[in-house]
Amino acid sequence: MNSILRKAFAVFSIFFVALFLVNSESLAKTKKDKIKPEELITKHLESIGTSEARNAITSMMSVGRSKVVFKGRGTGTTEGLVVIASQAEKNMIGMKFRNPDYQYEAMGYDGEDFSVGYAKAGVRSTLGGFLRLNEKTFKSGILGGVLSTSWELLKYDKKRGRIKYKGTETIDGVELVKFEYNPRKGSDLDVMMFFDAQNFRHMRTEYKRVISSGLGRSVGANGRVNSRVDNSAQQSETRYKMVENFGDFKVVNGLNLPHQYNLYLEILTGNGSTAYDWKMSLQQFYFNQELGAEQFRVDNVQ
Repeated sequence: MNSILRKAFAVFSIFFVALFLVNSESLAKTKKDKIKPEELITKHLESIGTSEARNAITSMMSVGRSKVVFKGRGTGTTEGLVVIASQAEKNMIGMKFRNPDYQYEAMGYDGEDFSVGYAKAGVRSTLGGFLRLNEKTFKSGILGGVLSTSWELLKYDKKRGRIKYKGTETIDGVELVKFEYNPRKGSDLDVMMFFDAQNFRHMRTEYKRVISSGLGRSVGANGRVNSRVDNSAQQSETRYKMVENFGDFKVVNGLNLPHQYNLYLEILTGNGSTAYDWKMSLQQFYFNQELGAEQFRVDNVQ
């Protein structure tokens, strides 16, 4: 009997030792694979271009075609033009469409104030309302990614915001490294940045926000946030998700820049879902042109 117990003990001892070794190896691999913010910044900047090429740019403007698809209670498609411009911390994205009910989409930051244009006279779009609701996040220089000179990671400073490693995720067959971003002044949005695990190009940014049912909040046609206390039984939470995707990278003026920029907004409520998908194909890039601050104020666009 003692012999049998000794053999059983020996087997279990070997099993636990093996389990410990496997777990230790797995833990070591996790620690090894974890990417520090400083390492990400260095590799990401290298993916854009040399320091000389990056520092030579004082302003950037890209022009191309835009197409938006509406999904949800109503569906439709409309096409137009897009302009993305930036100078230092100032940035602007503007689209003009051949649609009398949806003529413009514009958002801009002039270094002090964030502004949103009108979709048509006196009426802001759903995207405009969402951006105004979360404007303090979009003042931080993350919208548009490397298509803007205000891109937060070009001059990363922990005093302005912090990034934190969150593992990896495979999207559309591509392994991406995830980093959570938190601006110093705080944000009501959960912001996650995704980088190609092989070359560290910025491929995607996700913005998420949930507004609870206890306090009814809505974005009116004028872009203002309206709040009201309602019977929560008649309410349901509202979920916002906005996604930027970047692709078709090509070298222009020494910089490796995306020529395809997609912006997606989805809103889920108790009454259903609504989604908007903007696809922008950038064809021409212009650098180091002098741009006035007034060109980044877009609330007069209508």
